[in-house]
Amino acid sequence: MNLALKDIRHGLFRFVLTCFGLGLLMTVVLAMIGIYNGLVSDALAVVKAPAADVWVVEAGTKGPFAEASSIPADTRNAVARMPGVAEAGAVNYQNVEAPHGGRTLRLYVVGYEPGRPGGPRAIAEGRGIGASHFEMVADRKTGLSPGETIRLGRNRFTVVGLVEGAMNSGGDPAVYVTLADAMALQTELDPAAQRVQTARGAVSVKSASVAAVIARMAPGADVDLLAATVRQWKHLAAMTQGEQEELLLASVVDKARRQIGLFLGILLSVSAVVIALIIYTMTMEKLKQIATLKLIGAPDRAIVALIVQQALILGASGWGIGLILILTVKDYFPRRVVLEPFNVMVLAGIIAAVCLLSSALGVRAAMKVDPATALGS
Repeated sequence: MNLALKDIRHGLFRFVLTCFGLGLLMTVVLAMIGIYNGLVSDALAVVKAPAADVWVVEAGTKGPFAEASSIPADTRNAVARMPGVAEAGAVNYQNVEAPHGGRTLRLYVVGYEPGRPGGPRAIAEGRGIGASHFEMVADRKTGLSPGETIRLGRNRFTVVGLVEGAMNSGGDPAVYVTLADAMALQTELDPAAQRVQTARGAVSVKSASVAAVIARMAPGADVDLLAATVRQWKHLAAMTQGEQEELLLASVVDKARRQIGLFLGILLSVSAVVIALIIYTMTMEKLKQIATLKLIGAPDRAIVALIVQQALILGASGWGIGLILILTVKDYFPRRVVLEPFNVMVLAGIIAAVCLLSSALGVRAAMKVDPATALGS
């Protein structure tokens, strides 16, 4: 006879309620882990999408994500001719707000040259950009669908394809347009401002500058050598892909990441204390039953098994309920929640360790119980 299961059945409603409460707590813990991972994943999503080896930006800046960067568009041709470069492309990045369907969408517009590095890594639905102007590939989080149109600036763009997981560090979903459209969007004036400029006799000249040039290297080419060569040019700086990712995490999302990490640490500590108190309280409430078991000659290992098994069942149930709940609701969060199997298993290990340590306290109290206690009132 399994004493742990028999005791659980005796107070089934209370035990289930306790497991559900613990499951809600685990849901919050898993949500914070997922939000932390999502913050890092979102910050790196646009950086990783072009699969670049080297980023060429304005000298003296940490662009194009940590700081604003502006370099001549023809830098792409110079970089493409350098030894070891397989292909190069110019890119632009900017945040815009666009009205659509009675609401305002905040979008991260990525301008790139179709056929060159800088565009989306994979199209999840529809097709890529095929026209020179006014076509767009959007992330699913925008809520846009292929065939829909949306106004950016003074022009309407048609959504021709969808991608997944394309965000900036602020969680704004990305949309991809041609570099020419992105440059026009960045420099165009509204009609009223344009009339003022015309009245003043100013000539409207669109800037021929881009945020960065990205390069992919030929197999076996030295990435560090290319970056060092570019840095010798006075008006340019260069970063490898790894340096760009490290810079983004160290500057753009560092404070938010540390804050969420600290809150997660506090939450894990509180959860451990709550689990320990629940298990210890459950044990203390059974001291008279434990004394009865001792009185009838039950071995100590049966009492130890009762406490440890109940603690592990409680922890496993709470972990399972929490995992099911977070997987059910994670897509409704405004920021992406990313749960890796490793994170889930680490949390399971932490819960198991807390349950075992807490049950050890309960076992210590149980072993001190006098069998004669069972005969008292």
